Amino acid sequence: MATSKGNGESELKELFVDELKDIYWAEKHLTKALTKMAKSATSDELQTAFEKHLTETENHVARLEQVFEVVGEKASAKKCDAMAGLIEEAEGLIEDTKEGTLTRDVALISAAQKVEHYEIASYGTLKTLAGVLGYPKAAQLLEATLAEEKKTDSLLTEIAEGSINESAKAE
Repeated sequence: MATSKGNGESELKELFVDELKDIYWAEKHLTKALTKMAKSATSDELQTAFEKHLTETENHVARLEQVFEVVGEKASAKKCDAMAGLIEEAEGLIEDTKEGTLTRDVALISAAQKVEHYEIASYGTLKTLAGVLGYPKAAQLLEATLAEEKKTDSLLTEIAEGSINESAKAE
């Protein structure tokens, strides 16, 4: 029975590392997308939020590199199909909305929140798995990023509900 448990932990660690590689790719590619989203935003408030999250995302990449180190793995990325799709969708929304409109901002917030929800799910799972696998330092690092992703999601909601959604209705 101990052998079976050992194999299970080994397979679980393999899954954990695979998921780390996935979110590492996602965060690295998100830095490029956030730059484009910030430039495409109409309102100063949304532009500032994207620029702030870009800085946080750069920190998330560095934090993930620490997590790889803590678990004894080399930091490497594996294409994240989900994030690639979400970024492609965001780019499509930019193309499909008129420049300089708050309708574009509504679309950008929608795209950004889809990204945040994906990241929240990913970091929540990774944090839990790090704990199960006996990596408390990794769990702590992942929890820090998870908290920032949740905060960004809340900020985007505040921006949308604060004025942008209502103002876009008049366009």
